[in-house]
Amino acid sequence: MNPLTGLYGAAVALRNTLFDRSVLSSRRLEQPAVSVGNLAVGGSGKTPFVIALGELLTARGIRFDVLSRGYGRKTRGVLIVDPDGNAANFGDEPLLIARRLRVPVIVGESRYEAGRLAERKFYSQLHILDDGFQHRSLARDFDIVLMTERDFDDRLLPSGRLREPLSSLRRADAVVLPADQAATTSRRDAACRVSLGALQQKPIWRVKRELVLPNLPPAPVSPIVFCGIARPEQFFAQARAAGITPAAEIEFRDHHAYDKRDIARLLAMRAKLGGDGFLTTEKDAVNLGGLQEELKPLAVATLQLTLDHPADIVDAILAPTIFARIREQKPRS
Repeated sequence: MNPLTGLYGAAVALRNTLFDRSVLSSRRLEQPAVSVGNLAVGGSGKTPFVIALGELLTARGIRFDVLSRGYGRKTRGVLIVDPDGNAANFGDEPLLIARRLRVPVIVGESRYEAGRLAERKFYSQLHILDDGFQHRSLARDFDIVLMTERDFDDRLLPSGRLREPLSSLRRADAVVLPADQAATTSRRDAACRVSLGALQQKPIWRVKRELVLPNLPPAPVSPIVFCGIARPEQFFAQARAAGITPAAEIEFRDHHAYDKRDIARLLAMRAKLGGDGFLTTEKDAVNLGGLQEELKPLAVATLQLTLDHPADIVDAILAPTIFARIREQKPRS
């Protein structure tokens, strides 16, 4: 094992202990905060889950905003995301969330300051804290942690992809696992693999991930498939499962900001291999911006999540304490 992993683990344990013992404090916003996070670095579907949860809350008539760090942006400070803006100013994932949900999305290094701005400017009843499990300086009312099967066998950074040990799941109020892993990962089996039974008595929610290809004909095609996401192999596998026969599969780093050189590389690949167009993810389309026009025909795949028993999930999040805080809010005059 990389010796740095031991040092990293010790630092994480110390930080969590300081928060647990209130040596380091968490500030609380006036409105309830629901965190959507994970233990691993990227690839668990946090952004699609935030969108799916937001759609459920909208259907319930709950007014909410989304607070995000805005990873990868070139700006600083607290900003309200303009859905017509660009990823360089706000980050690709916050911009995607703003475009899909059409609710206030606020980015900031401090999610507390982002929330304070939201409370001054918008009459939201609830905050969704995007990628917030490790952001313990902001108190939350409900913690949702997304996991994948591989996370249970992974190691801490830098040897693996885990930002925290599995035992940190004790802080979670609910754990989300892919529905297609239900046969191999039961609550009991997972709990046995986590130190100190971190999953015991935790609600485990199931979610189905489906790749939607609205811009492609029913017949299989052979596009150049490319993406810059945390786990590109998942996207490539989903594309093949959807009937796509890729002429090539090209990986870029996560949150990749595309430029003219990337476009030239992709066009050269299509000319060489004869691919009939391009296929990429919704997140990559955000990072392409106006460069999309140079890759026509370009199909943009959307990852949609379907939650098992969604009404029960919303009921669990809007627990009596949270619901009471929502009802206490006075209408804006």
